[in-house]
Amino acid sequence: MNRRTKIAALAAALLITAGAAGSAVASGDGKGAPREAAALTGSAELYRPAGDDITFTFDAHLAAKDRNDPLKATGTFRYSHYKDGKGGSATVEVDCLATGGKVATVTGVVVETDVPGLKDKRVGVSVHDDGKHDRLGYSWLASDPTKDEVPPCNSAAPYERVTPGTGDFHVLPWRFDYPTE
Repeated sequence: MNRRTKIAALAAALLITAGAAGSAVASGDGKGAPREAAALTGSAELYRPAGDDITFTFDAHLAAKDRNDPLKATGTFRYSHYKDGKGGSATVEVDCLATGGKVATVTGVVVETDVPGLKDKRVGVSVHDDGKHDRLGYSWLASDPTKDEVPPCNSAAPYERVTPGTGDFHVLPWRFDYPTE
């Protein structure tokens, strides 16, 4: 082989090896364990020109072993909305997480709140993690969460803008096993 062919072959081999190593790390924890099936993490403030203080924080996960059942998701999310000294907040225990690409929908049951009638009710939130202009939507857009039941993994489309510089959402796309029969 001439020198150019040897260099090209060596470069190709190195690229293939690096790609395989990168795939192995991306698919797990780098130690052989599979990566989780889906996740939604991060926080942001919503943009409101009237000065509302609205924040959302997520720590929701679907374990690799539960990859085909989004109802086995775990974690919490929190949100608050205050303006002129009025408003409320809630802590939600996750009961469903579904992600696709850069979009996630998470639901859960309110376990702590200062909003009358909201405790033990299910709420849902959707997130679009586009890196620069994250968006968010919530199930109480068109309904009263203290009266209307929200089904698991349901929310409104992510229509709200987050305040520039505050969105650090990270959506890990869902990996599930397709049926073979």
